[in-house]
Amino acid sequence: MSEPITSLANPLIKQARALRQKKARDESGLFLVEGLSHVGSAVEAGWQVETILYAPERLRSGFGLELVEKLQGSGVRCQPVSATVFESFAEKENPQGLAALVKQRRSSLADMLGAAQRAHLPLFAALVAAQDPGNIGTILRTLDAVGGAGLLLLDGGADPFQPSCVRASMGTLFNVPFAQAGFEEFAAWAGLNDVRLVGTSARAAQDYRLFKLDSRPTIILLGSEQKGLNEIQLSVCADLVSLPMRGKVSSLNLAVAAGVLLYSFID
Repeated sequence: MSEPITSLANPLIKQARALRQKKARDESGLFLVEGLSHVGSAVEAGWQVETILYAPERLRSGFGLELVEKLQGSGVRCQPVSATVFESFAEKENPQGLAALVKQRRSSLADMLGAAQRAHLPLFAALVAAQDPGNIGTILRTLDAVGGAGLLLLDGGADPFQPSCVRASMGTLFNVPFAQAGFEEFAAWAGLNDVRLVGTSARAAQDYRLFKLDSRPTIILLGSEQKGLNEIQLSVCADLVSLPMRGKVSSLNLAVAAGVLLYSFID
């Protein structure tokens, strides 16, 4: 075992801290995964782990220690660090003492048709310029729960490799396929492949509870937290559904709305 890193100025530690920022993630192609469950999920799903950082003073889990030993045996760099150094890049309070620098991986639109065939349900969610990474992670988790096929992130928005997205996904980021595309490219792809688009709008006449899936791959299209879907985006949808609002509030949190819709469509 190599000597633990104790300096906050160590280049590897500076890189781990920098991965909180999108620029560093984009330039390196890496992202930071923290915690026993999340690192374990990344390894189990076959994602490429570049480096393991662990704090022997904090890592007491037999599972975690075995994971470090296994990865070290397979040639992955496993670097011990002091508890203070680990806390300098950890996002969570009282961290478990295990983190990984992992290679980013995305699917393409073309990959999504195969994902639909393999999934329990050929059902996707698509988010237009979603701004909250926590919402993205939560929707990935919900897609996994219902047996959905994947997630499409359209016209930019939050980075799916942002730490709060990784945490909110509870490891499903590594198992639920997701792709990023511009809206025009996405709409053309859906039209060419007979993919059914279901738009969401407060003004839609059809109650979401009346909508039923058919055998085609189906995508629930949701707008951003602030703006919803615009008229052009709504116009490409074969169906439009609404969630009834009986109180004074005019909308739901994006992840909550997606969860209600995803579960209702599997009945």
